[in-house]
Amino acid sequence: MTLVIGIDGGGTSCRAALATAGGEIIGRGKSGAANIRTDLTGARASIVEAARLAFTDAGRDPDLIAQTPALLGLAGSNVGTYRQQLEAILPFSRNVVTSDALIALEGAVGTGDGAIAVLGTGTVYMVRHGGKVRSVGGWGFLVGDQGSGARIGRDLLEETLLAYDGIAEASDLTRALLAVFRNEPRDVVEFTTTAKPGDLGGFAPMVFDHAAKGDAVAEKILGRAIHFIEESLRVMKLRPGDPLCLLGGLAPLYEPRLRADVRSLIKPPLQDALGGAISMALRLFAEGDQGKAGSHG
Repeated sequence: MTLVIGIDGGGTSCRAALATAGGEIIGRGKSGAANIRTDLTGARASIVEAARLAFTDAGRDPDLIAQTPALLGLAGSNVGTYRQQLEAILPFSRNVVTSDALIALEGAVGTGDGAIAVLGTGTVYMVRHGGKVRSVGGWGFLVGDQGSGARIGRDLLEETLLAYDGIAEASDLTRALLAVFRNEPRDVVEFTTTAKPGDLGGFAPMVFDHAAKGDAVAEKILGRAIHFIEESLRVMKLRPGDPLCLLGGLAPLYEPRLRADVRSLIKPPLQDALGGAISMALRLFAEGDQGKAGSHG
């Protein structure tokens, strides 16, 4: 093993890093969404493109992808058979597909005790105590991912239509959202026909912006989201001294809104999820070279 690829794929984007056997990252690439449950074929295309760009960035021939082992942390890999389906069609020499949460945990706290809350297009929580890992959430925005960008966006669309019908309170936020769709509620509905989690999550910053101005609907949406975030953290039974790392694009927006006792546990991550993928790849593939490693999910 002379090179390894680490992949971090979520509902908004896919990032790849190419590293030497010594752990030096020599190339990086970024492409589109890679949630394998939402769009398996599209996710594979994003993975391959991100890997190709990482090789190009490193000044290496992308044809070497077929000779390089890859560790992939991907949204959607924790349910169904999507992981196995993807492994069968990947171009790398060897594949280890696991959850995006697990590579994020390794990146944030290393191999020791600690916890993460990934607050982005989706949400998922993971804690490690004494070598045992437990995950909370990560079930997708249709039945889970409370507090995620996708759910915030979906809730905003719902509140806007309720306000249009006079069932719920209107606000500057709902009026601004409706204006995006030319004040035509039917266009809002049509948008949802093909909208993916990342599309819905694109409206989340609008909610935070209006909440900062005291918008009642924005505060209602975020209040509900924060309740679920804090309850998810509660069931992980964090102990004093356990590092808690908030990750994902919405983390800095949520942090000041969390309870003081939760904020007191927050520590900066050691490295990001892509760094975690590289660390796992180096460890697992080195073990595999000695006949120890297989697929991990």
